[in-house]
Amino acid sequence: MPNLSKERLRKGAKKLSLKTRLLLAATLWLSAMTIAAGVSIPGLVRDYLISDLEVQLGHAMDEIAANLEVDDKGQLILSAQLSDPRFTQPYSGLYWQIETKQDTLRSRSLWDQTLRTKGKDKQPHYFGAKDEKLITIRRTLFLPEASDGVTIIIGQDEDPIDDTLESLTGELWLILGVMVFGILALIIGQVSWSLRPLGKMQRELQSLRAAEQHSLDEQYPKEIAPLVKDLNALLFHYQELLERARHHAGNLSHALKTPLSVLKNELESLSAEDRAKLEPQIAQIQAQIDYHLGRARMAGAMNILAVKSSPSERVDAISLAFDKVFAEREIALISELDTDLEVAVEKADLDEMLGNLLENAYKWGNSIIRVHSNDIDDSEVELIIEDDGPGIPAEQCREVTKRGVRLDESTPGTGLGLNIVSEMAHSYRGQLELGESKMGGLRAVLKLKRAKGEK
Repeated sequence: MPNLSKERLRKGAKKLSLKTRLLLAATLWLSAMTIAAGVSIPGLVRDYLISDLEVQLGHAMDEIAANLEVDDKGQLILSAQLSDPRFTQPYSGLYWQIETKQDTLRSRSLWDQTLRTKGKDKQPHYFGAKDEKLITIRRTLFLPEASDGVTIIIGQDEDPIDDTLESLTGELWLILGVMVFGILALIIGQVSWSLRPLGKMQRELQSLRAAEQHSLDEQYPKEIAPLVKDLNALLFHYQELLERARHHAGNLSHALKTPLSVLKNELESLSAEDRAKLEPQIAQIQAQIDYHLGRARMAGAMNILAVKSSPSERVDAISLAFDKVFAEREIALISELDTDLEVAVEKADLDEMLGNLLENAYKWGNSIIRVHSNDIDDSEVELIIEDDGPGIPAEQCREVTKRGVRLDESTPGTGLGLNIVSEMAHSYRGQLELGESKMGGLRAVLKLKRAKGEK
């Protein structure tokens, strides 16, 4: 389970966008710096305040040492009153105490208390008259009149420093929080502005896929401009190759059409036995030429631009032609296609696929052809063509769409290139399925991708 979680985290990290990565890195860095500042700055301020207090206590220590004397009775006395009035104010929080082996002097601020120590540390903590923790300095002096050393201890209540630090820390975190949000807002703006060209490129690529433009605008920052220039050159190169391939395929088709027509005409003058031998071979040549020319013409169409066509528009155009060709059959075509529906197929290829399917329906239907669609999801749609003719046996529905397969002339679909339709649909990442219609005839389902930027 831990390995699976780590693997999911790694996969999730790889899918993060550039903007998310930059903002996440900035947020982590700012958070680390803010926490470091919020923790270290109060400590530095505390050290400064304590150091400054110790300097002030040192001045008081010097004043006490200068006024410390031994009277005629051998008692320690201060010859003058100290300048800081807090030493005479009871429980003021500022205290001094002088210790010898025989006697102890203390400031009036201690009143009836003495400085006490707690703990067994090498540097014990002193506590004052109200049991408040003190910041103290200590010095031992040797007076000529005194036989033993004199220890002077001066201390001040630590609570005011702690209160100051608490107030300062709260204000510091508030300032740091405002600063972090301000910097993050600035970074978000900077990242959005810096990545705006990539967003522009993405929109232009979507326009390319929707066939709304044929190249990218080359007005990009110098870091991206070479990529855009090379991409435009690649698009132009493939478009040129595709047009050239289609041009050559058309030339080849026209070049072969006449010789094949001559051969077919010559067959009529041959005996029935010779004609039976040659007709299948010529028909196979024609089928192979049609197949490979169709593949050459549609090769690469989906890999350059996501073109789009309207099935409703193409069905209407094709039906106008077939109504004239098959006028004597009195076939009625009912189109239920939405005019806003668009598929990602080039117009000429969609005409060929729908034309083959509709021709088959016109040829074998009895009276009605129904064309409608079925939404699979947001990216795929089914174009359905049904007729009320004899249909194709269920066991032959799959076979008739395979490459090179032809049924006899009495079977619906014969010679109308259903295998070519299947191949073309496959090249557009689609599929052709045949089955039995509820109307009694053939049901052809053409699954295709929806066009990007559909109406």
